[in-house]
Amino acid sequence: MYDVLIIGAGPGGIFSAYELMERKPDLKIAVFEVGHPLEHRKCPIDGDKIKSCIHCKCCSIMSGFGGAGAFSDGKYNITNDFGGTLYEYIGKKTAIELMEYVDGINLRFGGEGTKLYSTAGTKFKKTCMQHGLHLLDASVRHLGTDINYIVLEHLYDHLKDKVDFYFDCAIETVAKTEKGYKVYSDDTAFEGTKCIISAGRSGSKWMQKVCRDLDIHTNSNRVDLGVRVELPAEIFSDLTDELYESKIVYRTEKYEDYVRTFCMNPKGAVVNENTNGIVTVNGHSYEDPAKQTHNTNFALLVAKHFSEPFKNSNEYGESIAKLSNMLGGGVIVQRFGDLIRGKRSTQQRINESFTVPTLNAAAGDLSLVLPKRILDGIIEMIYALDKVAPGTANDDTLLYGVEVKFYNMEVEVDHNLMTCHDGLYVIGDGSGITHSLSHASASGVYVARQIAEAI
Repeated sequence: MYDVLIIGAGPGGIFSAYELMERKPDLKIAVFEVGHPLEHRKCPIDGDKIKSCIHCKCCSIMSGFGGAGAFSDGKYNITNDFGGTLYEYIGKKTAIELMEYVDGINLRFGGEGTKLYSTAGTKFKKTCMQHGLHLLDASVRHLGTDINYIVLEHLYDHLKDKVDFYFDCAIETVAKTEKGYKVYSDDTAFEGTKCIISAGRSGSKWMQKVCRDLDIHTNSNRVDLGVRVELPAEIFSDLTDELYESKIVYRTEKYEDYVRTFCMNPKGAVVNENTNGIVTVNGHSYEDPAKQTHNTNFALLVAKHFSEPFKNSNEYGESIAKLSNMLGGGVIVQRFGDLIRGKRSTQQRINESFTVPTLNAAAGDLSLVLPKRILDGIIEMIYALDKVAPGTANDDTLLYGVEVKFYNMEVEVDHNLMTCHDGLYVIGDGSGITHSLSHASASGVYVARQIAEAI
């Protein structure tokens, strides 16, 4: 019998376990993870031989110790302006304090020496406003994909002898009992007094089943659709040298839709991402100068919310991504100049581009994939960004598609992040409340403190 069962070893689960051990080291805690230990997480297409997804039983990019963020560019955004709505449940002041607390832990576990960037006092706020753009407030700790991995290694070393980790262990069912909760994996059952679910984005379908089984109310969420932009690093260097990550929002003239920049990677690389067997595009960046490239990449995303009768925003996003996979065998890349002229990019035109792609993607036509409304908004945004970063709208700017950010439906929880069942908490991106490393980690600390006080 465990005191606390934690489902998921992403940032929410890791920091729940960490904080529980800090406050109540005598507690008996189990962490269940469908994926592999960190050192065994290796994607078969991350090499020279295999170029397309082979649909592993468990995706090493999306699952395993560290969650989907393990191989991200390791950006911890300390802000309530984006990254989730955790502050609506626990308060803005508490949310910021918890994110700063997590930042301190990351520094102690291998992130020392990394830089904390801030938008405070920057001249770019005025420049953006003068051109119809809005720069969001944030402090940004950039660990880099390489340092982020080291931090996770050290956190696991710190926890492995204090917490029982069960890797390659898919929890199929969560059941309420008289003493607490029982979780089932194959023919094995584990019991605990309290249960924290931190399933992450890749556990969205599983989370839906758990909510149905336990009669937990949920609300539909949004899906973000768009492209990843890649261009020479010099074009955005004024912004990235000072801010590193600039979250810029634009309201289109044609539809009054909001388009935003997301996940900016100075001198980074564009990469494939696999979500439930669907290949989309993402970006990485590194602290090590030897691993840096000559390009900067970032996403341009349009958020789509749906009302009755359609509720499943993720299915809509998946259908768009599947169309890209069908046409290009995976991710499609297109020159901006070809897109605005109505031409399909060819491999020859990509090869002749002054922007050398960092991802081996199929040359194609994004107008055959993305809905016109979304594509029109992205084109408008590129021309708007060109006013603050001249060269953004160059013909040789590369657009990769599609990029999709799937969000779990919002699970109904109270201000303690507890469901209608006493002692059952839902945190991290699996809750639909957090959408970032910093918010997910903070939610884990917050719930651990509630449990430590109650036990």
